[in-house]
Amino acid sequence: MNSKPGFKLWFAVLNAVPFIMVLGNSLLIPILPAVKSAMNLSLFQVGLIITAFSIPAGLTIPFAGFASDHLGRKTIMAPALIIYGIGGLISGVSSILLAQPYNMIILGRIIQGIGAGGTYQLAMALTGDLIQSKERTKALGILEASNGLGKVISPIAGAALGLIAWFVPFFAYGILAIPTALAVWFLVKEPPLKNKGRQSLTQYWGQLKNIFKEKGLSLIVSFLSGMTALFILFGVLSWLSDILEKEYGIKGFYAGLLIAIPVSTMALTSYFSGSLFQQVKAKFLKIGITAGLSSITLSLAAISFVNNIYALFTALIFLGSGVGMVLPGTNTLITSAASSGERGLITCLYGSLRFFGVAGGPPVFGFISTIGKIPFFTAAAAAAAAAAILSFLFIRAEKMLPPQLLQER
Repeated sequence: MNSKPGFKLWFAVLNAVPFIMVLGNSLLIPILPAVKSAMNLSLFQVGLIITAFSIPAGLTIPFAGFASDHLGRKTIMAPALIIYGIGGLISGVSSILLAQPYNMIILGRIIQGIGAGGTYQLAMALTGDLIQSKERTKALGILEASNGLGKVISPIAGAALGLIAWFVPFFAYGILAIPTALAVWFLVKEPPLKNKGRQSLTQYWGQLKNIFKEKGLSLIVSFLSGMTALFILFGVLSWLSDILEKEYGIKGFYAGLLIAIPVSTMALTSYFSGSLFQQVKAKFLKIGITAGLSSITLSLAAISFVNNIYALFTALIFLGSGVGMVLPGTNTLITSAASSGERGLITCLYGSLRFFGVAGGPPVFGFISTIGKIPFFTAAAAAAAAAAILSFLFIRAEKMLPPQLLQER
C-alpha cells in the first residue's frame, strides 16, 4: 500500500466513514421490537424506519458521486457526515419531546439518509484515487471490513444503548459522525481530480457512456451481485431479529450478540478476501464473487428447512462468509472500471444499488409470515443462484481492471 507519511492516519479516518455509515441501519435492528412496542407500530411501519433511511441514501448517492467528480471528494463527504449526524439527532430529540414521535423520526431518518448518500462510496472512490497499485484491492477489502465491523458492533451497541431507552441509539449518530466529518476535512489529503474545473458536462457524460459501452455488462452484473448480497443479508438480519424473540425467547442485548455472529463472519471474510485477492490473478475476483453468491445460495436453502438454533446459526455463518467474499471483489472491479475523473459517479451508482438492496431486504423478508418460510427462502436461494450464474458468465475482470493492476497480478 502507499507508504507516504500520514498514510495510516488518513486511511484510519477513511475507515471510520464506512464504519459510521453502516450504523445507520444496523444499530437499530436489535431494538426494532422495542420501537414497535413503544409506539404501537405494525411490522410494516417499523420496517419503514429502515426504508426511510435507505431509499433517500440510494437516491442521493449518484448526485453525490457526480458532484465529487467535479468539486472534490472531501467537499461532499464532510458536509454529508454532518447532515447524517443531524438527522439522527432529530429522531432522538423528537422521541423525547413528542408524545407521538413516529413522523418526526421518519423525517430525521430521511435527512440522515440524504447525508449517508455522500459517505461510504466517496471513501471508496477516494481510496481508489489515492492507491493506484495492486494494494487497492487490499485497501478496499479493509474498507469493507470496517463496514462489516460496524455491522458487528452495531447490533451489540444498539442493544446495549436500548437498555437505557429505546431512542438512545439515535443520538449515537451525531456523536460519532460530526467529529468524523472534521477529521475527514482536516486530516485527509485529496489528490487533484481530472474533472475539477476543467471538463464540460458533455465531455463527462461522453466518457461515462464509453465506460458503459466497453464494460457495461460486467459493470451491471457486478452491481447486481453486490446489491443481491446486501438485500439478502439485511433481509435475513431483520427476520432473525424478529424470530429470536418470537420463537426462541431471546431479546435485547443477547439478541444483539447473536445477530452479530453472521456479520462478524462477513467482516472477517471481507478482510481476508481483500488480502487474498490482492495476491492472486484478476480472474480470481470473478471466482470469489461467484463462490460467495454460491455460499449464500446454499445457506438460504439450508435455512428454509432448519429449525434448530445451532443449525440455523451454522447456516448464517456461511451466509456471512458468502457476503464477505462478494463485496471486496465487486468493490475492486467497480472502483477500478473508471479513471479518477469518473470514479465518483460509477462508484456511487453502485452505492445506490447497495442501499436499495438494504432498503428492500427488511420489508420484503417481512412477507415470510404470509408466504411461508420454505417457499420464501427457496425463492431467495434461487435469486442468489441466478446472480452467481450471471457473475460466472458475464463478469470480465480483465476488462474492468486498469493495465497497471493487471500487470502487477
